[in-house]
Amino acid sequence: MNKKTRLETFDVAEHLRTPDEMAAYLDACIIESDGDAAFIAKALGEIARARHE
Repeated sequence: MNKKTRLETFDVAEHLRTPDEMAAYLDACIIESDGDAAFIAKALGEIARARHE
């Protein structure tokens, strides 16, 4: 039996639908970033993509 697991890419932008969800996501990223500006910049980019989808 050679069973393969199929993985799908998770895109957070597809799950950020409302301004409240986007704000909560950004808040969580700021807390988790530990001051890493690149981490926060990536979160802002994901939020921007979510707004345009």
